[in-house]
Amino acid sequence: MSGTLVETPFKIAVSDDQLDALQKKLALTRFPDELDDAGRDYGAPLADIQRLVNHWKSRYDWKKHEAKLNEELPQFTTDIEMDGFGSLNIHYVHKRSEVEGAIPLLFVHGWPGNFLEVRKVLPLLTSSSPDHPSFHVVALGLPGFGFSEAPKKKGFRIAKYAELGNKLMLGLGYTEYVTQGGDWGYFITRKMATEYGTKHVKAWHTNFTFCEPPTLTRTPLLALSHLLHAASLYTAYTKAEIAGLERTKWFAEKGRGYYLEQATQPQTLGYSLADSPVGLLAWIYEKLVNWTDEYPWDDDEVLTWISIYWFSRAGPAASIRIYYEMHNADDRVGIPFAGPVPMGVSYFPKELLIFPKSWMRTVGNIVFESDHSSGGHFAAHEKPEELADDLRKMFGRGGAAFGVVPGKNGYSS
Repeated sequence: MSGTLVETPFKIAVSDDQLDALQKKLALTRFPDELDDAGRDYGAPLADIQRLVNHWKSRYDWKKHEAKLNEELPQFTTDIEMDGFGSLNIHYVHKRSEVEGAIPLLFVHGWPGNFLEVRKVLPLLTSSSPDHPSFHVVALGLPGFGFSEAPKKKGFRIAKYAELGNKLMLGLGYTEYVTQGGDWGYFITRKMATEYGTKHVKAWHTNFTFCEPPTLTRTPLLALSHLLHAASLYTAYTKAEIAGLERTKWFAEKGRGYYLEQATQPQTLGYSLADSPVGLLAWIYEKLVNWTDEYPWDDDEVLTWISIYWFSRAGPAASIRIYYEMHNADDRVGIPFAGPVPMGVSYFPKELLIFPKSWMRTVGNIVFESDHSSGGHFAAHEKPEELADDLRKMFGRGGAAFGVVPGKNGYSS
């Protein structure tokens, strides 16, 4: 695949000095106390964090997992020139399907995720079969996450992430492509559909069911319907949609405190995340458990996820600045309508924000919807088969977005 960017093969290589320094930090850990029968009500349970820290100190083998990641994921870095921010060296996963007619797909993660989110879904999407379409997959490591360089200046907002994603795909020779994203990946790919739709972005899919709530000025009929529902006079919502609104209410009341700190004072929080591996572990582990649907996290799995943050190129504090930039942005991505680009949505019941389908249809040109009985925020990691199947249905023969990329329908000729 020829393009304007130079792909440099990349292997994760954490030094012995870094590993030794981590062990010294862990050895000096001072744990807080905990109330009797606190459970998860007050945050990450003390017993969980103590178990994980002991495992990190005595049994967890980073080098083994590093080797597995390097074996499974074809990783690269490249320099991308960003208007107003200079050149950024970006880390990404890039795996081409054996099917030459495969559909180019940009996968975009969020926080507290990273490029690991593509790990399970990558072999599914790139596999070749006459029964389903195949994809050439590019998984972008967002600036400041993992092994991507972080911006040095203020103001790197959603439009810049969208610009970077588009430049990466064009530079790799994918002038027309589709996208998939959750969490921040939703906002970034939505902005890409708005800014680069029809010409470059041919369709987009998300598992993050977020939209602007209806208002009497923008969507009066939806707003009136919701007011009647709130007054228990009428509802057009299904049981699943009512459960989704309850999940959204729970997140707003019990799970959103992290957002306020990261969106207002990220530097203050950054000292704890950068200096204390246990502080970083607890901060993210809480979300891994609370944001998933009874997902059976393995201790090694958790520690590999956390280690990517701890050993990240810019340090874990860099990843949370996206919240501040988004919170203070003047280019809100929730408005306007994302345009005519075909959009697909997968609904998982333990997502953080789950709005009724009638609301979601105000986001963009929705041509595909899929409901799932289980699964949460990290769909590609929790439910890789289900997410891959949704993409295959959306872009496969008979799907609403079949053939959206000219000459690349996902099948062998």
